[in-house]
Amino acid sequence: MPREQGEKLIASNKKARHDYAIEKTYEAGLVLTGTEVKSLRQGRANLTDGYAYIDGGQAYLDAVHIPEYSQGHWTNHSAKRTRKLLLHKEEIVKLSHAVAAGGYTLVPLRLYFLDGRAKVEIAVAKGKREFEKRQTIREREDKREAERAMRTRNRLGE
Repeated sequence: MPREQGEKLIASNKKARHDYAIEKTYEAGLVLTGTEVKSLRQGRANLTDGYAYIDGGQAYLDAVHIPEYSQGHWTNHSAKRTRKLLLHKEEIVKLSHAVAAGGYTLVPLRLYFLDGRAKVEIAVAKGKREFEKRQTIREREDKREAERAMRTRNRLGE
């Protein structure tokens, strides 16, 4: 069987982009068991409550829900276990300094397969306050209205 090519998205965390201001993103590998990989290949995962943390020079992903594999048996995994992230030592040091600086957290944005390997995109993010969220929504709606007005203007001008 030929090896997979390209990127296949499994899950994305749209809520994170709403609740956090994204500063920088990193791509990390995941240490998974066999039934977790099979469950991900079925496209089943949920990142909404997930977060990452640094402990003892290692990066971990916690509270990401990967449901049990439907055809699995006693070898099945627990759905919300802590999973180790595969990052370079320099990246882990950068992440730990950013989190230690205060106000920042590590949030998973996307879970995907890249050339057959499970990857997660984590971001160094700062939490938005309520008025910042409203302002972001207002800016997005204003941009949409401006594009709509330009389309109607271009149609009338033809």
